[in-house]
Amino acid sequence: MRNMTTPDRNRVQLPGISSRAYEHPADRSALVAMRSLTGFDSVLKRMSGLFSERRLRLMFLASAVRCTDTQFRALHDMGRDSAYILDMPRIPEVYVQQDPQAYAMAIGFDEPFIVVSTGLLDLMDEEELRFVVGHETAHILSGHAVYGTMLAILTRLATRVAWIPLGYIGLRVIVAALEEWQRKAEMSADRGGLLAGQDPDAALRALMKLAGGSRLHEMNIEAFLDQAREYDTAGDVRDGLLKVLNMLGTTHPFAVTRVAELDRWRRGGDYDRIVGGDYPRREDDANAKISEEVKAAANSYRESWAQSQDPFIGVLRDVAEGAVNAGERIFNRFARREN
Repeated sequence: MRNMTTPDRNRVQLPGISSRAYEHPADRSALVAMRSLTGFDSVLKRMSGLFSERRLRLMFLASAVRCTDTQFRALHDMGRDSAYILDMPRIPEVYVQQDPQAYAMAIGFDEPFIVVSTGLLDLMDEEELRFVVGHETAHILSGHAVYGTMLAILTRLATRVAWIPLGYIGLRVIVAALEEWQRKAEMSADRGGLLAGQDPDAALRALMKLAGGSRLHEMNIEAFLDQAREYDTAGDVRDGLLKVLNMLGTTHPFAVTRVAELDRWRRGGDYDRIVGGDYPRREDDANAKISEEVKAAANSYRESWAQSQDPFIGVLRDVAEGAVNAGERIFNRFARREN
């Protein structure tokens, strides 16, 4: 009988791993900046924990099934395994909620927990579920709920200037930036989910199933990656503009984009490097420099534009480069004040 404190197969534990190891550069730069606002996150955690988090936990305790050794044990073990591999200080509770829609989410600040729908349980096999639970665990380790709420508060504060001429346009820019950060946070969590499950094929299958459903025998991951390449290159400038418009109001990247990005990250060597033990440690998080992270984010966007075959990206590359350079200057000023 196996030791119930360790994963059910030979996966590599990542002692003291920092979430910076797997975070997308654009996500990581925002998080490092927000973490530098000393005290804000602690106050937010306490305020939210007093009411909303307690209320939500009580709601799921009353209306969902909590995974334990005697209820949804396999899912319970996956939550424990993910926390073990990512070296979490505590194991998040996992709840199963009756809903035919396939989804999972991480909720809470002080004692975050994971909710998985029955639709997702029906859709995924065991290794695919392990990736999903790892994805949500990575959200928790990164503190996406905390800092996402912080950014949302800042966005609501910005609504006070909406009455000023051009204020609404400025507000929409802020909201669009928040949505872009959330999309990059999902890519970060995909990487964290892969590190937790350590089964690249299962991770790609799970994301593909979110697009095509349970009929895996009717799908092919290489063909799906071909779709991603076609999506990137298809059409002319008009199609590129339509792709941008399709993203407005969304907080998750499209499935083909997620599969392509995760596959590219793994093939780029970062996954093997981290599993091999080469990654930043949590104990060094306080030493992370905003200016360096902003440069990494800017370089990530530049690399993405250079690789993209989208005609619209080609037309706007100079404009986008100017925006990135302006963003770097703003963050660098902020960083100098912090130092």
